[in-house]
Amino acid sequence: MSEAGSHAADGGDGHAHPQPKYMLIWLYLLILTLAEVGVAFLAIPKWMIVTSLLVMAVWKALLVALYYMHLKFEPNRLRMVALAPLPAVAIMILVIMMEYV
Repeated sequence: MSEAGSHAADGGDGHAHPQPKYMLIWLYLLILTLAEVGVAFLAIPKWMIVTSLLVMAVWKALLVALYYMHLKFEPNRLRMVALAPLPAVAIMILVIMMEYV
């Protein structure tokens, strides 16, 4: 590959940016989705279903945010802006779980 071609491939700033493995992340998301569907049909107590579905949903949201929204490669201050609402999410999850206990 020529020097001009490699310069265009790395974003033009001379530094190589790591490329996430989109298909692997997609596979993880597919597996988590299938697991969520499977858990929804299990004959276990509701609080266990709700807890496992919430954990898998948070995990999927984290994967999407880190890789497809490229937060993994952003500066820490931008990550903090994205993570700031998490305490409110934790409170909402606790309230939802209390409905099933």
